[in-house]
Amino acid sequence: MAARSPLSRRGFVGGVASALGVIGIAPGAQLWARGVRRIDGETAFGPEEDYDGYAKLANNENPYGPPESVMKAMMRAMKYSNRYGYPDSGLADELVKHHGVKAENILLAAGSGEILDVCCNTFLQDGKMLVGVDPSYNVFYSQVTSFKSDIIKVPLLPDYRQDIPAMIRATRQNYRDVGLVYMCNPNNPTGRLVTKDEIRQLLDGIPEDVPVLIDEAYHHFVDDPSYATSTPYVIEGRQVIVARTFSKIAALAGMRLGYALAPKMLVQKMRVNSTGSINALVRYGGVAALNDTESQAWVKKQTIDLRTKTTKELASLGYASIPSDANFFMVHLKRPVQPVIDEFKKKGVLVGRPFPPLNEHLRVSIGTPDEMSRFMVAFRDIMTAKTAKAG
Repeated sequence: MAARSPLSRRGFVGGVASALGVIGIAPGAQLWARGVRRIDGETAFGPEEDYDGYAKLANNENPYGPPESVMKAMMRAMKYSNRYGYPDSGLADELVKHHGVKAENILLAAGSGEILDVCCNTFLQDGKMLVGVDPSYNVFYSQVTSFKSDIIKVPLLPDYRQDIPAMIRATRQNYRDVGLVYMCNPNNPTGRLVTKDEIRQLLDGIPEDVPVLIDEAYHHFVDDPSYATSTPYVIEGRQVIVARTFSKIAALAGMRLGYALAPKMLVQKMRVNSTGSINALVRYGGVAALNDTESQAWVKKQTIDLRTKTTKELASLGYASIPSDANFFMVHLKRPVQPVIDEFKKKGVLVGRPFPPLNEHLRVSIGTPDEMSRFMVAFRDIMTAKTAKAG
């Protein structure tokens, strides 16, 4: 990783394309036979896996890697790897400035996944239930279920938006038993956003003492003026928890860094269930990532341009996609999705897992231009072959 830090972003992207050409793509079946497994719903690889040979469009990652500024910051922090104690990176202070909150409103974590886990342990005790839409981030729902809590799942609207009036009704009707309301915005796996007006409608419509967890993992990819972060509600003191991650636009998924923004009393409750186990490197990398707005803007533009281009190409083939404001989209295959996922694997392209009840929709993460081209080649091959066979 250190070897590429002197590269410009343009040089890095070109290097990726060149590397793929040099490496070549092994036959998909051969690649897949080397021990791919799943951990917490995501794809993981055995030590013998030719990982770099895949087009990785399954886990909503930033395909370009951390920018040079972040790599340099983490390399500088490497000298603290042997220490339990090391100089403060200033990450909390940077988040205070970035969001206009107080230090008491911040809870750092090893990825926003830990924030979701902490919320389970904090707010779903004693038989308390969760209210959320279906489908949404099902890894979180699995956490809730493993915690032996019930979930009131509200179906999405016909246009795949979240049904705010139904969420309000479900919360009010089960008020005494609801410990937490969950909203992923934009939603995973659909990519649809909840407008700022709808957020206010939800918060004003439910009892004011019910905590609402708003997962903004894909916040940075939204380009719609009807959307806004829910951080101002934290500043107002509303019972709102905003979860953020450095895994997406900041490209630190493998380093694990996230945080929650919440009123002081909620942070104090949550901190009891938090490990605080964040490594030295990513603390320093996080500071650099927050300040490198130019790199984030570049990734956002690339992502939106490729998302638009790919969904238009799919539409020209007769396959509509759900409107997305995230770094992924869902395309309607008009047939069961699992066999198609398996066919993509054989061609060295990893795509999203099934998301019931949307069993005919395929979730596709936005990769590099080369990866999206490989996806479209595979898509045409797979879907044309299936159509010919059916005919």
